[in-house]
Amino acid sequence: MKHNLIARHHECEVLDQCMTSDQSEFVIVGGRRRIGKTYLVERYFNGQFDFKYVGGHNLRMRDQLRYFAQALTEYSHTKHTTFSDWHEAFDALREYLKTLPRDRKRIIFIDEMPWMDSKRSNFVSALEYFWNAWAASQYDIVLVATGSATSWMTDKILRNRGGLHNRVTRRIYLKPFTLGETEEYLRSKNASWDRYEILQGYMFTGGVPFYLNKLNVTDSVSQNIDRLCFAPTADLRNEFEELFHAVFPIADSYIHIARVLSQHHEGLTRKQIEQITKINGSNLTRILSNLEICDFIGKRVQYGNKKTEMIYRLIDFYTLFYFRFIEQNVVLDTAWWQNHLNDSSVAAWQGLTFEVICMEHHQQIKKALGISGMATSVTTWRAKPDKANNLSGAQIDMIIERVDRLVHLCEMKFSQAQYIITKDYDMRLRERMSVFKFVTKTRKAPVYTFITTYGVKNAQSHSIIHSQVTIDDLFAL
Repeated sequence: MKHNLIARHHECEVLDQCMTSDQSEFVIVGGRRRIGKTYLVERYFNGQFDFKYVGGHNLRMRDQLRYFAQALTEYSHTKHTTFSDWHEAFDALREYLKTLPRDRKRIIFIDEMPWMDSKRSNFVSALEYFWNAWAASQYDIVLVATGSATSWMTDKILRNRGGLHNRVTRRIYLKPFTLGETEEYLRSKNASWDRYEILQGYMFTGGVPFYLNKLNVTDSVSQNIDRLCFAPTADLRNEFEELFHAVFPIADSYIHIARVLSQHHEGLTRKQIEQITKINGSNLTRILSNLEICDFIGKRVQYGNKKTEMIYRLIDFYTLFYFRFIEQNVVLDTAWWQNHLNDSSVAAWQGLTFEVICMEHHQQIKKALGISGMATSVTTWRAKPDKANNLSGAQIDMIIERVDRLVHLCEMKFSQAQYIITKDYDMRLRERMSVFKFVTKTRKAPVYTFITTYGVKNAQSHSIIHSQVTIDDLFAL
């Protein structure tokens, strides 16, 4: 297939393999809402499907079946009014596909499959029978299914213990664009922004293609933020409610946990989340798992103690921006962001968001350090104050531990120019390393790596700096 897609090269290779294989292919394309699942499939196949159906959000089964019948009528040129259930619908789809030529792949695209499985629906069992009893044995069927409700795709399809167990032949999961991929996308739109501006735009779009597509590259980043988030007709002002309610069946609990994590940038353990939210047991396990699957939260093990609970952080950039600014700003103002750009609250948000960007670009950081091919682990660490040993509390958000026994303690600093290390900050860094060595009792060699926008201006004056990573390194593809 011919395709011209930004960044999704590996995903297209997987689809290429499907089109040349000697078996029928059941392909799941997952990823959070707005990530470009439909766009990928539509562009790759150039809209050339033998059958396509888009599930309707919150539609009753009889309405889904009626629209399915309409789609089948359009493709088969045979009149179908409606079906009594999904078994009958898939039977009709099978009979239509039998009439198609056998010298090529017969391609079925079901978009937003989770929405087809309405209450008291027999959709999953009908899909199981369609695939197992017929499609899998045809050798030339390609069934591509997408779903924003990634948790449904995981539970009902990928982890199915019934007829669909191990039936998915290929799985594609779309992640947000990296900084480098975002730059590639914006350059394709003739954007003249430099990397500092792209980084600022990334702080609220998070590399989500749908949000990036709404940027007007002839305006500044600040103008775009005002237009998309604070103006009376702002496109992304009400995006938050749609984002969660379209993905999760009972969104309130998910939103509650996301909001709590947004208030604790340092992250929380499962026990702390349970204490704050009063959500526990299997319910909390399911919510955290689903939030992680959909790239809203991330988790990291704590350095030096695998038995210690994971640290969970909110990593979805739009959600972080929404809680910090949009939700709190009830006054619609077409220039709110531009008028508050120099506020301390904005500077603090930029610093914290830059840390999240760095943590989500640890592969690029490893490449800059020359250890891409080396076995490493990426962890986090925190220590409570210890009065008995006269130690203050300490925290390091990202630690890269190398197999050659070197441990990078990463300091992440966002600034408009080269970062300057003061004498007091130098002392705090040395004290923190002492606490780290004492608490972890590590026999490895900890070193400080500074990750900044434009480097450390007085780095040569501070022997504590082992290595540096800059904004250009974070943009590596």
